[in-house]
Amino acid sequence: MTTLSPTPEWGTEDLDLDSYLARIDHPRVAPSLDALRSLHIAHVRAIPFENISVLLGGPPELGVKAVAAKMVNRARGGYCFEHAPLFAAAAEQLGFTVRRRLGRVGPQRSGPRTHALLVVTIDDADHLVDVGFGASIWQPMPLIDGAEVDQAGWAHQVRRTELGWSLWRLKQDGWEPEHEFEDVPQLAVDFEVGNHYAATGPRSPFPGKLIVKRLSEGVSRTLVGNELTVEHADGRTEKTTIGFDQLGEVLPGLDIDLAPEELDALRVKLGG
Repeated sequence: MTTLSPTPEWGTEDLDLDSYLARIDHPRVAPSLDALRSLHIAHVRAIPFENISVLLGGPPELGVKAVAAKMVNRARGGYCFEHAPLFAAAAEQLGFTVRRRLGRVGPQRSGPRTHALLVVTIDDADHLVDVGFGASIWQPMPLIDGAEVDQAGWAHQVRRTELGWSLWRLKQDGWEPEHEFEDVPQLAVDFEVGNHYAATGPRSPFPGKLIVKRLSEGVSRTLVGNELTVEHADGRTEKTTIGFDQLGEVLPGLDIDLAPEELDALRVKLGG
């Protein structure tokens, strides 16, 4: 596989790297597998997965300047089409070799390519870097058929497919596919198309309901609509129904602080 050099269309140099590293509380590092793992964990720990911008304004801007203004300067979160360009720009400035890719979530349902992910090469070995997959992936995964990696307490596996690679998660009833991607070059316009469908498509979950996800070691917290679910790696699950009038208290607990006008607009959008 020929690796393409970063092109100006991705806006890698538009990122203020020091501000990003301060946001995720991580020092500058030289490229290595340990450094990639540390950066991945720091990013997921610091930056929430959330679709509030989609709910309030439709497809978010994907340029690195716009993504950084929101997720770095304003300390907000975003969904995969925002997480992936931000992490890619930082990794490339640090000297990593990055390939931007698109995947199908729920490949068994033949969905569209609406997931943005990255492949990073270290010492001639490829690794799946998936900082924007619903706060599910804690650290990189080697692209080796059958490789299994503990993701903050949940077992995940990558498998080679006829088209490329698929990500699987071990659940109570066995292994279940999460997404599948082809390792073929993408252009910025491909991300724009996927982003538009994810933010507006009739089969996409993002334009119709509030989705916020946070992952830490052994604990996953997910707010979908008005249901907050806390899952523990040992199998315990707690569910709480919240009122939209409680968002001002619930969202900060998920590391999201909205301006008062944004919170009011979100409540109106959700009918609360």
